[in-house]
Parts: sequence; structure tokens; C-alpha cells
Amino acid sequence: MAQERCDQNQQNAGVRLARLLRRWWEEAGSPNGGTRPTQQALAARLGVDQTTLSRYLNPKHLSTAPLRVVEALHAQLSAPAAELEQARTLCRTALRENARPRGADNGEEHTAPTDDAGGSDAAPGVDDLVPGTHEAAGRGAVGLRRARWLRPVLVAAAVVVTFSAGAVFHERLSGRGTAATADGAAAAGSVNKARYRWPLLYLREGDQFTRARALQYLLNAHGYEVRPDGFFREDTRDAVMDFQRREELPADGKVGDLTWPALVKGQVGPGSDASAVRAAQELLNNVGQGGTPVTGRFTAATAADVSYFQRTHGLPGTGRVDESTWLVLLVKQRRPVDTPAYQQIPSPPPPASG
Repeated sequence: MAQERCDQNQQNAGVRLARLLRRWWEEAGSPNGGTRPTQQALAARLGVDQTTLSRYLNPKHLSTAPLRVVEALHAQLSAPAAELEQARTLCRTALRENARPRGADNGEEHTAPTDDAGGSDAAPGVDDLVPGTHEAAGRGAVGLRRARWLRPVLVAAAVVVTFSAGAVFHERLSGRGTAATADGAAAAGSVNKARYRWPLLYLREGDQFTRARALQYLLNAHGYEVRPDGFFREDTRDAVMDFQRREELPADGKVGDLTWPALVKGQVGPGSDASAVRAAQELLNNVGQGGTPVTGRFTAATAADVSYFQRTHGLPGTGRVDESTWLVLLVKQRRPVDTPAYQQIPSPPPPASG
């Protein structure tokens, strides 16, 4: 009965969470909630596929959403602030119950049955070779004489076999351990020596999306007045060239391997320049791990998003944006489904013909 009540609680926590998440999504389209995003667009922002998101929102075909997705849905759908902690509790309960071992025949370890004397039926012991007292006396005497010389032989043979097998196993294990250590070191080295290339941005037509907006925010942080709209026009190029001259870099107006490191000098964290924080938040918001509000304030939530991204990509989880983190953030950008609402700035009109 206790197991049955546990399963019922597990189901209730998962179902209640799915219903809560679905209500957030449905109420996002209410008059007070703005425009409700499609599940396809919402899934793209969260970095999951649409089928997975549908299961998160469907109590009848349940799949428990991970905590980060729950928190990202709360931010993306502007759900009531008071309901976030409730959703976290339901999520933790459902995930904890999902991970709990089931009863017999559902993953429990089974042991071999034993008799009343505590012996195991798994394999016969040496004593099983000695006949029981219920056998005939003559036959028992023969068996007893055989057992007297057979038992030492079997014991000696068992010792030899065990020693040999142990030696072979140890040798193989040592070899595997050495190989595993070598492979692990090689893997760690490959992570540490991963060569990402800074993306190259330069003057050209069309929206260059999040990378260009982050660049423009960084230029703002260095004192330049450039509109962060994602379009690399003449004003952005001129600001880049002036910055390059200040930093004694080739003033070609292109932002690549030399200019990015100069732009992102120092770490971004609590108390950093608002424009630099916005640049980091822009990039975090578009790496598929859920929504990061672009506010210009480096909050605890921003630090948590930075730390999660760092750990996910083999970086030290400091929660602060250093040069290595900027590099990986820029490389891992996705082409957004749509321009964020707060960045819906009209594209520049096409040049007049004639």
C-alpha cells in the first residue's frame, strides 16, 4: 500500500506540474498576458524539440520537464511570480520520484535462494560431494574415502584457479585502467585545447542577429553610441575602427581574432557596466538553454545561467563571463526564430532605386 501511495503521489506531482505549465502557456495569450507564442517558437527558445515540449505540457502523455526548462518557461511566458516556487517544488518531487527504485521485478537486486541452514542454491559446495547419512552404510563408506582425498585436491585446484584468474583479471584491469587514464587525459586535453575561432563580423547588408547586437552593446560599454539592432552599418564600422586604433590594432573595421579579445577584456559580473551585461545576456538568451532576461543587471539568475552554460561546455563554473566564456558563447549562437520583442526595431528601408 505504501508503494501504491508513493506511485500516486508521483503521478500527481507530474500531472500537476504539466497542468500548471500548460496553464502558463494558455494564459500567455490572455489580454493581460500579451501574445501567446506557438509551441514551435517556444520550443526553439528553450532549445528542445516541439514534441518534447508538447509532452511537458500534456498531463495525459506525461514527460516531466527538467527544472531549468520549468524556470525558462516561467520567464518566457511571464507567468505569475508567486507560482514559480510551486512549480519548482512539483518538478523536484516528480523528478525525485521518477528516480526512485521500483519494487521486486522492477530493477531490485535478487539474491539466490537459501535453505534453512543458510547455504545457497546458486552452486554446489565441496560438502555436497559427501553423501548424506540416509544412504547405505557401504556406499557411504566408499563415498567418505573418496571425499577424504578428493577434498584436498579440489581445494588446491580451486586455489590455483582463483590465483590464476585473479592475476589475469588484475593484468587486464591494470591495462584498461592505464588506457582509461590515458584516454581521460587525452579527452581532458582536447577540451582544454579546443580551438574555437572568434566569429568574424564586418560591414554588410542584413541582420547579423545576436552576435552583432552583442558587439554593439560592447561598443556602448566602451563609450561609443551605436544602436544595438544587429545591423552592421557604417556607424558600427566607424566605431570599431576607432576602437581598433585606440587599442593599436589594425584598423580594418572587421571584428575577429584580434578585436574580440580587446572588447571583452576583464570579467563581467555583479556591478559590471550595464551594456556589457546586456551583451552577455543577449548571447545567453540565444544558446538554447532557456530564456535569460536582457535587463542590464547582473542578477543571481544571470550568474546561474552563466554557471550552467560554463559547466555544460567544459568551462569552470565561476558564474562570471570571462574571455573563454565570451568565445564559446559567441560560437554557440543559434539563428533566432524571431527577433526578441524588446528588440523589434524595423529593418532599414531599402535604398531608393533610380
